[in-house]
Formats: sequence, C-alpha cells, structure tokens
Amino acid sequence: MTSDSSATSGQNRLAALESAMARFTAPDALMRTGGRVVEVSATHYRVRGLSRKACIGDVVEHEGPKGRRAGEIVRVTPDDVLVSPFETTADLAIDTPVFNSGPLAVRPDHTWRGRVVNALGHPIDGGPPVGHGEQAGGHAVSAMSRQRVEAAFKTGVRVIDIFTPLCFGQRMGVFAGSGVGKSTLLAMLAAADSFDTAVISLVGERGREVREFLEDTVGPKNMAKTVAVVSTSDESAMMRRRAPATAMSVAEYFRDRGDRVLLIVDSVTRFAHALREVATAAGEPPIARGYPASVFTELPKLLERAGPGTAGETGSITAIISVLVDGDDHNDPIADSVRGILDGHVVLDRSIAEQGRFPAVNPLASISRLSGRAWSGDEKTLVARLKAMISRFEETRDIRLLGAYAPGSDPELDLAVRQVPLIYEALGQSPGDPRTKDPFADLARHLKAREAQNGQQAA
Repeated sequence: MTSDSSATSGQNRLAALESAMARFTAPDALMRTGGRVVEVSATHYRVRGLSRKACIGDVVEHEGPKGRRAGEIVRVTPDDVLVSPFETTADLAIDTPVFNSGPLAVRPDHTWRGRVVNALGHPIDGGPPVGHGEQAGGHAVSAMSRQRVEAAFKTGVRVIDIFTPLCFGQRMGVFAGSGVGKSTLLAMLAAADSFDTAVISLVGERGREVREFLEDTVGPKNMAKTVAVVSTSDESAMMRRRAPATAMSVAEYFRDRGDRVLLIVDSVTRFAHALREVATAAGEPPIARGYPASVFTELPKLLERAGPGTAGETGSITAIISVLVDGDDHNDPIADSVRGILDGHVVLDRSIAEQGRFPAVNPLASISRLSGRAWSGDEKTLVARLKAMISRFEETRDIRLLGAYAPGSDPELDLAVRQVPLIYEALGQSPGDPRTKDPFADLARHLKAREAQNGQQAA
C-alpha cells in the first residue's frame, strides 16, 4: 500500500470517528434531559424530573402508539413541570418517559408560498415537505428603529377605501359578531393586488370552511402568493395559541426579505380563548370575564410585531385582525383591549347585514387612525360631509317611519333622505365585483347617474 492511499484511509477513519462522536454528543442522543409523567388530565399533564433544566416555552416529546407526540411547558415548579400538549393526552400513562427538546423554532423560507401548514409549520395540504431557513423574528421592532407608516394603498373595497383607508404597515381590526360577513370581507381584502405576499392565519375555524375559504374565496390566483397557517376548532388549545405566532413569524421572514406582506388573522378572539384555556390550566386566576392577566399581556406582544420593518428597509407587515365580538358586545374585554392596540377598526353591524347591505360596514362606528395620510384635503372634507349626512339620515329613521317627517321643512334632512340611500347602494359590493382604483370618482358617477335616472322618472 502506498503512502498516499494510507493517508487517504487514515483521513476516512478520522472522519468516521468524528461523525460518530458528533452523534454521540448530539442533544438528541444520550445527552437529552428527561423525566416521567406523574399526572394526566384532559388538557395537560405533569412531568417530574425536568424542573432543573426546563424553561417556559420549551417543547417536550414522548413516544406514543401513533408516533412521537409533543407539548409545550407552560409552568415550572421545583418538583415538576406542567405541559400543555399539541395533540391529545389519551395515549399518556403514568411513568411515560418525556424528553426536553428545547424551545420551538419556526424557520420559514420561500418554499412556503402557496402552501398550507399547521401551527408547528408542518405542511397539511398533501404536498412535498417545505424548506427551512433561518429562525425568523419573534419580537417587535423597537419603537425608535422602525420605519414610519406613510404610503397608502387601495384595497379595492369601496367602503373601506372611502371611510377607513389603509396604509402599508398599518394594523386594522375588523370587529363583528358571527354571521355578519366577516370572512367574506377578509377574503375581499386578501385579494388586494398591492402586496407581494399574503399570510392568512385561520384560528379555531370550522374544518369544513377551511378548504372553501382557501380554494373558493381566496382562489388559486391569490393562493399562489399566500401562506396559510391553519388550526381548526377541534385542535388543542396549544395549537390554536401557536397558529397566530407562527403566521407572524412567516410574515416577519418575508418582510425582512423586503416584501410588502398582508397578514390576516381570523380571529384573534379565538386566539384569546386558547390563551385563556392554557392559562387557566396552569393555575392563573381570572381577572376579567374569565380571562387571566396573561391574556392581556400576550395580545400586544403578538400584535406589536406587525407593522413596518427597520428604518431603511422596504418591507412591511400590514395586519388585518378580525375580532369575533362575543354576543355582539363591542365592549367585551378582548374587543376593548385589541381596539386600544390597533391603528383603527372596521365595525360590521348586524342590523346593516339584516338589510341586505354587504359589506355590512358601519361607517359612523369605523375609524382609521392613519386616514389623514391617505386622504387629500378635498377627500377629507367630502368624507366628513358624507358622515354628517349618514348620521342625520340614521338618527331620524324612527321619525320618518312614524310619518312625522315633512319634506321641505329641513333642507339638510331632505338632502340626506335623497342622497344616503344612493350612497348605500354605491357602497354595496360582493367578492366577484370589479375592483375600483378611484372609489371617490366611482361614488360621484353613481350618484349623478342615479339622480339623472330619478329625474327622468319624475318627469
């Protein structure tokens, strides 16, 4: 054997030895920290033996009949840790070995576009595995480091673009009770062509509606630039809690690449319900209608991560956050807390929906805190006049129904009675209708055409 071949053989043996040592010392091999299950309930389980090495947020795993199962540590005591499972606790028994795998890392990359993943980032659409990049985001950009919100854009939804215009990097809430058209409005906003990437988080949705929403409402064209993070209502509280955070991490990844990202979370109320369930199981006392204090800490931590990126960068996250208002009470603790965090709110009114007007947006109760950066001076004056007319029309509805209104006695009311129904007609829009880029011009054309038509009929 020559000296060259001997050297090559020696290098190969050395490489094999180094590989074996790496496997031996890997955290997943013999060096993992473990414990054993000492208590199991329907929503959590306790593990003894992990307390000295565990932190809140660490993921623990065990082998079950259907493969490896995982959960997240939500409480640490000197004697044991409390774990909230990602799936069911049905396959757990006392003394089951459990191992600490460290904190959960979400590592999206460009291959996630056009895919549907669960709260852990695993594909659930039957497609090939997704790629993994560097761990993204996880915290809000500091207040003095982030860009300012400046540029406005058109959503194509007339009632939004006129009364509550949006800017890139803004965070807007859609407040609605059940069955008022919230999901349809979100889908119309998701179809806006002003964004490079869309991220949609469906939290606690009915399983039947997920495919319908993504395939029919969002559609194949928009789905190609969309990442959907889905956690249905039958999944564990921990998965429902994780889904919006995973979606936010995906949005941060694409924002940091320079994309203008649209993030839609439907709904943050179900996220709060999941937070409440986990916190209650961990022993936190309720402080407001059954919600523990940690719920109101987690909401701003999540929502503040949306917005513009670091100064000097081009990326931004424009967030549309839906709030399912319990019992149509717009002052319930979650709605009140979220309204104070976001940059505006669109209110969907059940009475408007019952009149057959969609989107059922109440322009008097809705506001965009950044509208001044989207309206010109003339548009601002016009919107104020439109709101005044609508307010006058609505506050006299009962009087007019009783027959106490006499035309000619109040010129402002006469104008409102004549114009407001035409305004409502112009604002009506369905997902299949053509998008508009100049909503004020469209509104003016509609009013002129309808007034001319009414004049001809009167003649």
